[in-house]
Amino acid sequence: MKKVFAYLLLALCSSPLLFAQRGDTTAEEVLSRLTSILGGTSIGGYGDAVYENNFNQKEATVDLERVVLFVGHTFGSVSYFSELEMEDAKVSGDELGGGEIAFEQAYLRFNLDQSHYVTAGLFLPRIGILNENHLPTEFNGNERTQVETTIIPSTWRELGIGFYGSLSSMPLNYSVALVNGLNSAAFEHGSGIREGRFEGRNASANNLALTGSVQLTESDLKLEASGYYGGSVGLSPQVADSLQLASGPFGTPVVLGEADLQYSHGGFSVRALGTLISIPNAYEVNRAYGKNTPSKEYGVYAEIAYDILHPFNEKRGRQCILFARYEKLDMNASVPSNGLIDGTLNQNYVVVGVSYFPLSSIVLKADLRLIHTGPQNPALILYSGTGLPSYNQDNTLVDIGLGYSF
Repeated sequence: MKKVFAYLLLALCSSPLLFAQRGDTTAEEVLSRLTSILGGTSIGGYGDAVYENNFNQKEATVDLERVVLFVGHTFGSVSYFSELEMEDAKVSGDELGGGEIAFEQAYLRFNLDQSHYVTAGLFLPRIGILNENHLPTEFNGNERTQVETTIIPSTWRELGIGFYGSLSSMPLNYSVALVNGLNSAAFEHGSGIREGRFEGRNASANNLALTGSVQLTESDLKLEASGYYGGSVGLSPQVADSLQLASGPFGTPVVLGEADLQYSHGGFSVRALGTLISIPNAYEVNRAYGKNTPSKEYGVYAEIAYDILHPFNEKRGRQCILFARYEKLDMNASVPSNGLIDGTLNQNYVVVGVSYFPLSSIVLKADLRLIHTGPQNPALILYSGTGLPSYNQDNTLVDIGLGYSF
C-alpha cells in the first residue's frame, strides 16, 4: 500500500520542484531527493523547441533544441542520477547535419547525513546560476544567457568527485570538487574555453582542476561566489616539452572566478552575474596551436522581471513574467602579443520578453534580442573573394518557443 501511495503521489505532482526544500539548489537535486523519499526508480525530464527569426539575414528557423530524460534510482543511502540529452532532434552522420546525443550527468550520490553528501562520476560543477539549474522553466528567454553559454560554458560537466554540504548554524551551502582539466589544444577562437571540455569522453587524467562554491541564502536573497582552477595540458611530459607547454596536474592553468545574486519577492525578481577567465600562458598556447587564445575573457549581466499575474493569483498556479536583461561580454578582452583582437567578440545584448506559465512545469516564451558587437578585424578575414556578405555590427532576432520539465 505504501508503494502504491508513493507512485500515486509522484503521478499527481507535475514537477519535482514542488518538493523543493531550503537546502535544494537545483531541480536535479530535488529529483534526487524525491527518489530517496519514494524509493525505487524515478523518471523526469525537460525539453524545449524554438522558432527564431533573424531580421538582418532575413532567415527563420525552427528547432527542437533538446529533449532530456532524467533517470534516478535509490540504493538506500546511495542514489544514482543520470541525464541523457538529445539536441536538434536528429543525429546525422554528416558533420553539418548537427544533432548530438550525450550524457550531461551520470553519477552516484552518497548521502553522509541530512546536510552533507558526496558525488562521484560525471556531474555539473556548481559554477554560476545556470550550469546546474538549466531547465527551460528556470530561466527567462528562449536561449540561455550568452554569458553563461560562452564565457561559463553552459552545462559544463566533467568526471570527478565532489563534496557538498550546508551549515546548521546559518543558511550557507558550500561545495568543492576535483575533476579532470581542460584541453587547450581544442580551444577555438570565438568560443573561449568551451570546446576544451572533455565532457566525460576519453578525458585526460594527467591534468586536474579544483572547483568550489559558497552560497548564502537569506530570506528572498541568494548570493554565490564560485571558482575554477585547472590545468589545460594533459599531454605526456615529452610531448608537452616539444610544444614548450607546461604540463602536470595544473600546468598551463585556466582560472575562472564568478559571483552572482538572485532576489525574489512577491512577483518581483532580479538576477545579476559577473565572471572573469584568465589564461596566464595564452602566449604559449597560441605558439603551440595557433588558435588566437585570449589571456582574459569576461562577462556580466543583469535581469529584472515581474509576474503581472502575481497580485491576482494567490495559489501561483499561473505566471506571466515580463523581463528585461542586459548582457556584456568580451571573449578577447586581453590577448597576448602573438594574438589578434577581434571586435566581433566584444558583444552587447539587450533581451526583453515574456514567459507565460499555464502550469508550473510548462512555459511559453517570446523574446526580442538586440545584439551589438565591435567591428571585424580585417586580419582575421581569411576569405578575400566576392560574394561574402558584409558584417553587420547590429542584429535583431525574435524567438518564440515552449519548454517543459517534469
